[in-house]
Amino acid sequence: MGLVAISSRIEEYFMPEEQQNANTIENLDTPSPGDCPPTEDTALVEELQVALAEKTEKFKELNDKYLRLAAEFDNYKRLAQRDQRDQIRFGNEELLKELLPVVDNLERAIKASRNGGSSDVLIQGVDLTLKQLTGSLTRFHVIPVETAGRPFDPATHQAVVSVASQKVPELHVVDEFQRGYLLHDRILRAAIVSVSTGRTDCAPGTDGKSSSS
Repeated sequence: MGLVAISSRIEEYFMPEEQQNANTIENLDTPSPGDCPPTEDTALVEELQVALAEKTEKFKELNDKYLRLAAEFDNYKRLAQRDQRDQIRFGNEELLKELLPVVDNLERAIKASRNGGSSDVLIQGVDLTLKQLTGSLTRFHVIPVETAGRPFDPATHQAVVSVASQKVPELHVVDEFQRGYLLHDRILRAAIVSVSTGRTDCAPGTDGKSSSS
């Protein structure tokens, strides 16, 4: 320890108690460099807290929006499933409404025949009913397949017999045994027909037949 330090310690030892206390109080009032408030760090913390609060609020808004959209989608999905079920159950409702008058007319024709009506009246009633039914099918885009005299089309015709014909060209429909129908451009039922094999050695004006399936 140096002479200066030893001298200072001796002076403090012999210094009056009041002066020592005054020096101690002054030392307490004088702030040390480490006691200065960290103003820059405090500002940074406050800035981060504000940013965190803003992000938290934004997250809440987005979460609420997501929950609303999820609920709306669930409602839409339930409605779509219900509409699909109704479509399956009642999809033919309009067609059936069109067919009910046809059934009514058939019942009237049968009733009139049983009550002593003539066969001509029955035939006329059935013919009108058939026309009504055909009209109803047409309104639903169900149309008959063209057959007689048309080129044979395996997509719409089902050949059950081949016929030698002097009038109908080869691979053309000669006769129709059961009518086929189209729904728009899709085949509902193929027409059952006979197909010409062309001319033969038979006498003019006659047709020869050879069966095939």
